[in-house]
Amino acid sequence: MTETRVGYLLPTREQAVLDRHDPGRLVEQARRAEALGFDSVWAGDSPVTRPRADPLLLLAAAAHATERVALGTAVLLPALRHPILLAHQLATLDRLSDGRLIAGMGAGFPNPRTEAQFTAIGVPYKRRGGRLEESVEVMRKLWSGTGAVSHRGEHFTFEDVTLAPPPARPGGPPIWLAGGGPALRRVARLADGWLPYPPTVGMYAEERALVQGAAEQPVTSALYATVCLDDDTERAQQRLRTSVERYYDAPLEFIRSIQAMFAGTAREVAEWLNSYIEAGARHVVIRLATDDHDADLDAFADLVLPLLQRERSA
Repeated sequence: MTETRVGYLLPTREQAVLDRHDPGRLVEQARRAEALGFDSVWAGDSPVTRPRADPLLLLAAAAHATERVALGTAVLLPALRHPILLAHQLATLDRLSDGRLIAGMGAGFPNPRTEAQFTAIGVPYKRRGGRLEESVEVMRKLWSGTGAVSHRGEHFTFEDVTLAPPPARPGGPPIWLAGGGPALRRVARLADGWLPYPPTVGMYAEERALVQGAAEQPVTSALYATVCLDDDTERAQQRLRTSVERYYDAPLEFIRSIQAMFAGTAREVAEWLNSYIEAGARHVVIRLATDDHDADLDAFADLVLPLLQRERSA
């Protein structure tokens, strides 16, 4: 039997949208998620396009406030950073959390706002995929524990670099990559885990089969899913629209066409999530579409978690 884990995405972007800048409250929510039985807590990354609290600083505080939950980035944009500095930050965070870090990463969704973010930071947008892949290579070299590292690549070149402290785990934290379509080849080749958000179970199952079939190493199949809970399904749909359109400044119909999201009662949400679990999802990261994250976090834990099929045949 294999266990499906369930994580909670800290509402960093929602805080910023509502002009409620209280990182300490986010840390309290991480502690609360652990107490409620979640297996992980996550933080997103977007310093310019969708501004929010820095995920690595926030997760460092969450590492101190929690004991058991995994701490993940959903997802980090390595192409915006130099891999030596990022490897150093992630290794330190892995140490702070006693090896609980999951380094979720992506290249950045292709749209004009993502391009504007790369331009503002001075990083070539069209080279973000290559920078991501080379960054993964560089970070794993720096985490290898083999001594001083040198590297000559298309994007980065350096000589005799040693990081301290090393990560808590030999080889560093697991790297999970986002993406679908052409990015699946990258996932299969480089990743320890896959963290996508396909809008249908059929698409998820098909892409998962491609990753698992092409990978030469074990790849954890995860899922990033947005849900809205309400006793009334119609009201849940209205609340989902309000939350998603405020978050993305784009129509719900467009976001829903590319992302896994669902609105309904607790039982309906559980049935929808279980369909992905049946299709192979082994770590489900939940983003709650709500104005009251405290209440809905409790509601999800009380009403949905017990209905999820957490153990499945391998």
